Amino acid sequence: MRDLDTVFVRLAGSPFRSRFRLGPKERAYVAERGHGTVLEHARNFIAKRLAPAEPLNDGRQTPMRGHPVFIAQHATGTCCRTCLAKWHGIPAGHPLTECEQEHAVDAIARWIEDQTG
Repeated sequence: MRDLDTVFVRLAGSPFRSRFRLGPKERAYVAERGHGTVLEHARNFIAKRLAPAEPLNDGRQTPMRGHPVFIAQHATGTCCRTCLAKWHGIPAGHPLTECEQEHAVDAIARWIEDQTG
């Protein structure tokens, strides 16, 4: 698992990853519900959609919009097991440990905090 500072430096160099931003609707969602609730959603999404060894529809399981966490997952490379391996050094083919799941949530939390300041 790579250090998040290193991951974020690499992500900043990706034109695709760096184009993601929270829009007014997503910022309002975070403001209304609070960071804690949004991060609980992130934990649930990661546990259900990313943590299994072979997630259903891997590579297509994370929508590009509709929830701040979905946008954050694409921005941080935590959207599928292939991206998780590429960006975070967490190999596919095994169920994610609690530590690996929390790493993904920490990346999402950091990105959302940066977006909502």
